[in-house]
Amino acid sequence: MVRQYGFLVDMRGCYGCKTCSMACKSENATPTGVLWRRVREFTFDDPNGMAFISMSCNHCDDPQCMKVCPADTYSKRPDGIVVQDHDKCIGCRMCIMACPYNAPVFDPVEGKTSKCNLCAERLDEGLKPRCVESCPAGVLQFGDIDELRKRYSADLSRIETHYKLPDHNISHPNIVIIPAGDKE
Repeated sequence: MVRQYGFLVDMRGCYGCKTCSMACKSENATPTGVLWRRVREFTFDDPNGMAFISMSCNHCDDPQCMKVCPADTYSKRPDGIVVQDHDKCIGCRMCIMACPYNAPVFDPVEGKTSKCNLCAERLDEGLKPRCVESCPAGVLQFGDIDELRKRYSADLSRIETHYKLPDHNISHPNIVIIPAGDKE
């Protein structure tokens, strides 16, 4: 049994096509303007360059969304996936303010938030998350986070500084990032 699922994002191969984001939207039939997976673009001047990172919920060890939700909407499955009971959501947006990665998304039409559930239903059927399955460059991977971290370890502080990402010590995200400039 997997203790904790997580994502691996290999920025070296990402060219910003956003297929992952559209596949997620299609799979989960999210409303207009609600994207659970987003692709951020980074540009650099010295030397000139561009990089992309695909991010969604990182199913953190210490999920801030779960800590602050007054409606007890969030829970963590035995495999580490943070899920939301959407019917319980009261639309207060506390989860959005608390999540360092801005993973939950508010739908102003419905008046509720929602977020990535790592395609838990697909995983339960033995399938991959739709974003992972759809990535034409193989940039996204998922699996047991301990196994992903064994395959690649990086200086998280350096990555966070370079890409202006939040401090991983806030929520202990289950994500491995291979930066764009790293060699094989």
